Amino acid sequence: MADAIVSCKKDAVLAAVAKARGTIAAPDIIENGLAAGMNEVGTLFERGKLFLPHVMMAAEAMQAGVDELQDEMGESSGSEKLGVIVNGTVEGDVHDIGKSIVSTMLQAAGFEVHDIGRDAPVKDFIDKAKEVNANMVGISALMTTTLQGQKEVIEALKEAGMRDNVKVMVGGAPATNAWAKKIGADCYAENATEAVNKAKELL
Repeated sequence: MADAIVSCKKDAVLAAVAKARGTIAAPDIIENGLAAGMNEVGTLFERGKLFLPHVMMAAEAMQAGVDELQDEMGESSGSEKLGVIVNGTVEGDVHDIGKSIVSTMLQAAGFEVHDIGRDAPVKDFIDKAKEVNANMVGISALMTTTLQGQKEVIEALKEAGMRDNVKVMVGGAPATNAWAKKIGADCYAENATEAVNKAKELL
């Protein structure tokens, strides 16, 4: 399944998902098959072995696989939404793959997720959180130079009087538990699986 994602073959992805259904739990298919392939695509892209069109096609193939599993995910999580999460990558940072995987995994686990994309200004996080009445904001930063953006979003939530009602999760390569504590975030997640577990704990 991961190989099918890396080779951007949607048909092969769907065939692999169909084969795995019934024998492997849907969250495992997503995490160890689809997301694993997407992580590999991200690595290859950063090394210049794959280009943006490949990444877009692989993401589309992954989404198609996740859509196939939605019914089963729904059964396991029930129809009730576990929480409303706004997820985005901070302004100045154009990394998208890791954050998109986290959004997909959270959605699959039963959260209502509003992904505001990459290079998102602080205002977008606040506006979207207000609009959808979010009870969690996920802030991704993949470069040390954009890490400060996570702190800015938290400060803006305080200024808007929303911080008490909105949990904050940070993630991304340069982020750490110590950094999360320093800027007053509620938690740090190293990967998509951890993000889902932390979100369930906090909400």
